[in-house]
Amino acid sequence: MPEKDQIRSHVYDGIQEYDNPMPGWWVMLFWGCIFFALPYWIYYESGVPGRTIYDNYNEAVADNLRLQFEEIGELKLDSATVYQYMNDPKWLKVGESVFEMHCVACHAAKGEGKVGPNLTDDYWIHVKEIGDIAKVVEKGANGQAMPAWGNRLHPNEIALVASYVASLRGSLPAGSGKAPEPNAKKIPAWQAPAGAAEKTENSSPDADKDSKEKLPEPKPAS
Repeated sequence: MPEKDQIRSHVYDGIQEYDNPMPGWWVMLFWGCIFFALPYWIYYESGVPGRTIYDNYNEAVADNLRLQFEEIGELKLDSATVYQYMNDPKWLKVGESVFEMHCVACHAAKGEGKVGPNLTDDYWIHVKEIGDIAKVVEKGANGQAMPAWGNRLHPNEIALVASYVASLRGSLPAGSGKAPEPNAKKIPAWQAPAGAAEKTENSSPDADKDSKEKLPEPKPAS
C-alpha cells in the first residue's frame, strides 16, 4: 500500500480512515491567517482613534452629510432656522436620522420620553421659544444630564435635529407620553420669528398683487 494510503489503526463504529497529510496549500493558509491576525488585532483593536469599523462608519456618514450640506451651507442655530426647517420634509428626515442615532436612548423612538423628558407635550424646562431647542442640544442642560452635542455634531445636524424635535410637539395624544417634569412649565405654541413672518408675508400672492397694483402705469407712446 502506498505511503499516502496508510490506514490508521483505530476504528470507529467499524470505520477506518486514511492517515494522509493535509494539503500543503491548506496548511499555508492556516498559518497565514494566524500571522495575519496579530498585526490586524494590534492595528484595529489597540484603541488608537480612527481605526475601528465604528470610526470608519462615522467618517463615511460625515462625508455623506458634508455632501448634502453643500446645498444649504452652514446653518445658524437660531429661531428662524429651526422654524424654517421644521416645515421642510426633505431636511426634516436628516434631523430625524440624527435623533434616531443619538436621542432615542433617552427620549424614546417617538419622543415620548424615557430617562429624558417627553418632547411631544407643551411642558419644557430650558425652552421658552423654538430657537432654545438648538441651544440646549448644542450646550446641554441639567448639569450635563442632557449632554452637550456641540463638539460632536455638525452645526447643521444640531439645527436639523432641533427642527425635528420641534416638529414632535403635539404628535402624540395628550397624556400618552411620560409625565412632565416637576419643574417644567407650559409654553406657548411655536411662533414664527419676525424675520420669517415678514418674508412669508412679502412672498405671498396678495403681496405680489399689491406690488403690481402699485406699479406706475406705462405712459402712451408719443
